[in-house]
Amino acid sequence: MQFQIPITIKPVERGISYKDKILLIGSCFTEHIGNYLQQVKFDILQNPSGILFDPRSVCNSLTTYMENKIYTENDLFYLNEAWHSWAHHSRFSAVEKDACLKKINASQAAAHTYLRDSDWLIITLGSSFCYQLIETGKFVANCHKAPAQWFCKYLNEIEETISEMENMLKCLFLFNPKIKVLLTISPVRHLRDGVVENNRSKARLIETVHYLVQKFEQVSYFPAYELVIDVLRDYRFYDADLAHPNYAATQFVLEKFTETWMNSETQELMENIRKIIIAKNHRPFNPQSAQHKKFLETYYQQTWALQQKYSYLNFEEELNYFKS
Repeated sequence: MQFQIPITIKPVERGISYKDKILLIGSCFTEHIGNYLQQVKFDILQNPSGILFDPRSVCNSLTTYMENKIYTENDLFYLNEAWHSWAHHSRFSAVEKDACLKKINASQAAAHTYLRDSDWLIITLGSSFCYQLIETGKFVANCHKAPAQWFCKYLNEIEETISEMENMLKCLFLFNPKIKVLLTISPVRHLRDGVVENNRSKARLIETVHYLVQKFEQVSYFPAYELVIDVLRDYRFYDADLAHPNYAATQFVLEKFTETWMNSETQELMENIRKIIIAKNHRPFNPQSAQHKKFLETYYQQTWALQQKYSYLNFEEELNYFKS
């Protein structure tokens, strides 16, 4: 009997490799992908403005990176005994105004430099809903727990989202002609919006990304959303909130991502690095035993061999650990 809908994801001939620089931006599922890549030593920069859910916020942030925008105190506001930016996640908020600006502008500068040299931009869109400040008409990336009456909730039209994304991508390809873009949609269900409203929101994102894939040859799509919603399609693959995919579902998506977007050599290197990371994190029962010393020596030699073969990777931390 067949218990899953089959899905065909065509492997990419020239996908992601260890020599690539990868910038990731978007929803919380972006960070699942980013952390997965970072753990096995890919060169990444993820969410320089913090987690962003809607396409408008993603486009605005990427535009500021390209422009190398420097934020000033006029871009901040004070609420609940801290300074915040409407364009940034609360991880950039601070009690002192200068500390907030310092974190924001350091991240902006790093993003500008990194994006100019990036080989890949991975964008994960979460929702078509965004929030607009009633007083100024400004759209915000994060509400920072401000009073609900400050905002108007807005569902972006497909035409608006296409226009925002298309204009941003045109600027991006001028800014960095070599960059390739991988679009995906977060499988996280925004149930606070309502079930019907969440489906409307996701449908608009789906229509947008497929328009962009057809429009630009540098743009591709990875079906993370479909893998969870249509292939797994079972509540046992969700956390207790029934909205976020659990560990098993996330790993399933990441395995499919690896299979289709990385060649066999990259996959083999990933697995070898993963074994070294696991060995480094191993806590021995008896650190002074001959068995453990042999264990350290074995992994030191394996790590050293990888370092010699792949000089562009950094195994300094692991080599120091196994050597000690």
